[in-house]
Amino acid sequence: MESVLTFRVFPSFPKSLGYRPGFGGRVMCNLGGENSTVLYPDSVSVNGASVVKEIEKVGSAIAGVNGHVGSIGGGKRRGKEVDSKQLEVLWDDGFGSVSMKDYLDIAKEMIKPDGGPPRWFSPVECGRPLKGSPLLLFLPGMDGVGLGLILHHKALGKVFEVRCLHVPVYDRTPFEGLVEVVERVVREEHASSPNKPIYLVGDSLGGCLALAVAARNPMVDLVLILANPATSLERSQLKPLFPILEALPDELHNAVPYLLSFVMGEPVKMAMANVDKKLPPSPMLRQLSENLTALLPRLSVISDLIPKDTLIWKLKLLKSAAAYANSRLHAVKAEVLMLASLKDNMLPSGDEGKRLSRLLKNCEVRTFKDNGHTLLLEDGINLLTVIKATGKYRRSRRLDYVADFVPPSLSEFKFGFDQYSGWLQYYASPVMYSTLGDGKIVQGLSGVPSEGPVIYVGYHMLMGLELSGLVEGFLREKEIMVRGLAHPALFASSSSNNELSSFDYTRVFGAVPVTASNLFKLLSTKSHILLYPGGAREALHYKGEAYKLFWPDRPEFVRMAAKFNATIVPFGVVGEDDVAELALDYNDLMKIPVVNELVRQNANDTVKVRNIDEGEVGNENLFIPGLLPKIPGRFYYLFGKPIETQGREELLKDKKSAEELYMQIKSEVESNIDYLLNKREDDPYRSIIDRTIYRLLSTPAHDVPSFTP
Repeated sequence: MESVLTFRVFPSFPKSLGYRPGFGGRVMCNLGGENSTVLYPDSVSVNGASVVKEIEKVGSAIAGVNGHVGSIGGGKRRGKEVDSKQLEVLWDDGFGSVSMKDYLDIAKEMIKPDGGPPRWFSPVECGRPLKGSPLLLFLPGMDGVGLGLILHHKALGKVFEVRCLHVPVYDRTPFEGLVEVVERVVREEHASSPNKPIYLVGDSLGGCLALAVAARNPMVDLVLILANPATSLERSQLKPLFPILEALPDELHNAVPYLLSFVMGEPVKMAMANVDKKLPPSPMLRQLSENLTALLPRLSVISDLIPKDTLIWKLKLLKSAAAYANSRLHAVKAEVLMLASLKDNMLPSGDEGKRLSRLLKNCEVRTFKDNGHTLLLEDGINLLTVIKATGKYRRSRRLDYVADFVPPSLSEFKFGFDQYSGWLQYYASPVMYSTLGDGKIVQGLSGVPSEGPVIYVGYHMLMGLELSGLVEGFLREKEIMVRGLAHPALFASSSSNNELSSFDYTRVFGAVPVTASNLFKLLSTKSHILLYPGGAREALHYKGEAYKLFWPDRPEFVRMAAKFNATIVPFGVVGEDDVAELALDYNDLMKIPVVNELVRQNANDTVKVRNIDEGEVGNENLFIPGLLPKIPGRFYYLFGKPIETQGREELLKDKKSAEELYMQIKSEVESNIDYLLNKREDDPYRSIIDRTIYRLLSTPAHDVPSFTP
């Protein structure tokens, strides 16, 4: 039976974060019937009839396209509503500007009873997404507010159409009813845009909801992001307390929120969400203390979010959700990424990650060792970064590494190079030189073309140690994103429980699998491309082979560059022998029992990029060499004189001309290496000891001088 009620749409959204009251959008209401009732901005529905009345036409947070009035189920007008402009490199994703305190302040206003059923809203601060962006539906946990992505709204809103499910405090829609609410939007969106994926981000209870919808809709292209899903409820360490919570006297219920706040999340991680990590220890601790002081009094809001009657209902809903989802896991065909907190005090999420990775056909797991149950509201996780790093962001049925690439944001740059790989930057202190058009070598990248397409062709240092310094240098000095062509092994999906690794971050910073089609696409989009003809054989060389090139005899990249009039920049890099000594190479490992079998097995399981008939470069043995660290020296890069291919049509038609240019490029790379090996002897700050003293006495500390070219 279907019912229609007149209700107000979130009458008390706080204006401080961009929420505005009024009927500014289209709202889907589900009261248990098969069809949803839709209320439009200038009408209310009475007994099934639309009654138009004059009301103030103001904006609303309830919308179809990230804060703008649109269709809940999709619609043709969506393409006109979005911004088609591409994101700039180092764009502001707003991460760290909002905290748990903001969540509690806004939730306090949103939970006021309005008599309405579950409905969708799109936060205004999400802004307008890029053209062609997929839909992302956020499915909340026990709180039901729908603000669980508040730390991520601005970032996600750039590349997704974000809609959040709000389940009012006193709503009693059963789990099957909630499944129908979500399912209806999924099916309408799929019918409108069948070639676009739909993202379901499920938090705790919402994770069960996402799995249930996926199981019932195996033909829809769904991507599930599950944050500590409640499918492990039966093994929860809090399960024995559920009967006590249900029987708790009313006068003691006010203590429950404080208990739950410490069980469900890590208060310190919540308070750290908007703390500036680059501050000195004393100011950083003071900012953290202020955040904790402001956060703790607000925890009483949780008692309003989950009053006693609602708590009893939510516990029953959790049990129903877990049982429903677990009984249908076999039917889930969707792509799944589970985010598991290893300090989850409410659910055994670490073990659940292992279980789901075994039971689901297409499931990856990433673990977070320092986070609690409320993972998405805590410091240390940028959801968009995680989605990008695991290769889950796409705008069509298949991932396109070029078309679907989202440039790194400023917060990703700071985390990636200041916190994640900052230790290598500090100890190796990369210094870059480039060559001007007249052949003069200068410090910095002024000799490097600013406009693409450009192919940087060079030497691959041991273990690819030069990569982070090169990518950071181009981003920091020229705000250019260099797209590296990398071995396909770096992009293989994994079902194991791993933290985000350096391999994951290569995707965030532009790496694509090395294929002819990807090179073609990058050149056609006028990208800056990083190419290593020596590949894995060069990066995993043997003893005595440092700075030796292992290039194939085929000059295909030269002809491809000529086809697009691309500029080729040969470069050399040295310094691997200044930071580590190769103690165990492939030949040494093959002499060790058990280890040699593991190396062989890994080689058999790895996709081959080269053919064995390509000579020594085709000998791709992927292994982890044994390295002995040294007192760090320094990394040096030299980018040679740019080589223009425009107007050189003979490179396309004459194989001999292409081979001659190919050998010229190889010779210049070798010359650049020789130049750096000689000139680094003149660097007064080659030693880390000298650089450390300089940093203590000089400003800016990161800009340490080097030799004069």
